[in-house]
Amino acid sequence: MKTSWRSASLVASAAAVMALTTACGQDSPPAASQNVGATAAPGGDYGNIGAGVGNAAGGAGAQASPSPSSPTTSTPAGKLSVSTAEKVGKVVTDSLGLTLYRFDQDTEQPPKSNCDGDCAKTWPPVPADDAEAGEGIDKALLGSVTRADGTKQLTVGGWPAYRYAKDVNAGDVKGQGVGGKWYALAPDGKKAQGGAGGEGAEAADLPGLSTRNDPKLGEIVIDKNGMTVYRFMKDSQWPMKTQCTGACLDKWPVVAPVDEKDTKGIDLQGSTPNQGYVVFDRPDGIKQQSIDCVPIYTFAGDKKAGDTNGQGVGGTWFAIRPDGKPVGAPAK
Repeated sequence: MKTSWRSASLVASAAAVMALTTACGQDSPPAASQNVGATAAPGGDYGNIGAGVGNAAGGAGAQASPSPSSPTTSTPAGKLSVSTAEKVGKVVTDSLGLTLYRFDQDTEQPPKSNCDGDCAKTWPPVPADDAEAGEGIDKALLGSVTRADGTKQLTVGGWPAYRYAKDVNAGDVKGQGVGGKWYALAPDGKKAQGGAGGEGAEAADLPGLSTRNDPKLGEIVIDKNGMTVYRFMKDSQWPMKTQCTGACLDKWPVVAPVDEKDTKGIDLQGSTPNQGYVVFDRPDGIKQQSIDCVPIYTFAGDKKAGDTNGQGVGGTWFAIRPDGKPVGAPAK
């Protein structure tokens, strides 16, 4: 089976297309899925597994009674209000005091939910029908979006709103920062200011891919949420192939395609044009960003921006430099 390649931005000429093909080669299905380092990370939730920052302290909903059960897609929202959670800041809560969340893979303009199936079981969409603005909520920011099943989902500032199945008590914010993609909703529809581990405000302003200087690893690549980006030494660069499929992706979620213009500090010099920065059409149908034809991932065991818990896992996973080279990998 052969898989075609295309650059993150459209290539204008046939010659450039040929350069891409020559640089990254063509893929064939991996021999086997490698779930390397499976014991080093937690398992379970949809969208890059990760733990939240814990329970809220203080605020309007913190002292409310526990909800009778985990939220479902049919749990009414009622009157929305604003609560203050420790390390997270001001968040939108429903009439039961449960925190509302947003998903980075959704869109706000136009509003669209990309969380269905099992995802919607873990992150139940908030019904729009009975939602109303309470104290601290601008009713002009409330709206709705029609989901694939025809139901109406609440939006805040254009972003579809969800609850988290593991939030069972009023004031819980266990979903904050899960997978580097789920964040509590601030009253203006943006990510709650505390972000993942208190760093979400900075992460929200980052480009799709950029770099930071880690005190131990040096200059490494990070994603738009400040999460460390890794490469798998069992993947192939030329031709581009992946050995991380199936359950492996629960531990090592792929980095979704990032427009070249939405990067800062990534070393693309010498490419023709930037032939090493291409989107990998994986055999499993997932589109994955690459740097210098190296498929890139994040790690579910990194709980907050700045974590590097995936470094050296299984002797095959390493943080990646701006030029695509691994940090600290043993010489071949």
